[in-house]
Amino acid sequence: MSWLSPDELTAIGLSMKVASVAALASLPLGIAVGWLLARRRFPGKALLDAVIHLPLVLPPVVTGYALLVLLGTQGPIGGWLQQQFGIVFAFRWTGAALACAVMGFPLMVRAIRLSLEATDRRLEQAASTLGAGPWRVFFTITLPLAWPGVVAGTVLAFAKALGEFGATITFVSNIPGETQTLSSAIYGLMQVPGSEAGIWRLAAVAVAISLLALLLSEWLVRRQRGEEDG
Repeated sequence: MSWLSPDELTAIGLSMKVASVAALASLPLGIAVGWLLARRRFPGKALLDAVIHLPLVLPPVVTGYALLVLLGTQGPIGGWLQQQFGIVFAFRWTGAALACAVMGFPLMVRAIRLSLEATDRRLEQAASTLGAGPWRVFFTITLPLAWPGVVAGTVLAFAKALGEFGATITFVSNIPGETQTLSSAIYGLMQVPGSEAGIWRLAAVAVAISLLALLLSEWLVRRQRGEEDG
């Protein structure tokens, strides 16, 4: 890939790492919250649903600023994490992954919730009647049936993380080699006259990665359905 500069390769690699960590780390919580919203009734359910989807309607800069205030080294949570465990999110790539996870979490939860709501609960009831415990029912019946939604939610979260800009640049800035992702690298090149070639190169890479992620998700869903049919 000699047509890409070392800085561009670094930004691409960091974007892949940030997007992958953001999507995979939030997946267990996304499945749990999706199941909770799909299968349980409780006081405050509408409020919880609204809070989860809030990053979709808030300006990303507001979300990034809230993360900076709360999780920055001077923030109530960030200061405590640094003092007690030496964990720092602000202006680190881990902070970029956290910001991307927050922004993509609503899309993940929605896809998983809709998939869970569409599953036939009679199959779960039949498994319970035959003596399967709740956890076994979930992992052998519920989760496989909701697999397309889980895959779709993961891909959506990955794609959102790959293109996230406002929240990440506010929370972790645009530090080359540390927090500069594809989006922030493109933004930086836009400030430099004569950098159109670099912008197009990075944009082409972003499109290629997104297409590959979509094709992979479609393959995984088809493979799962083929196993179920077999």
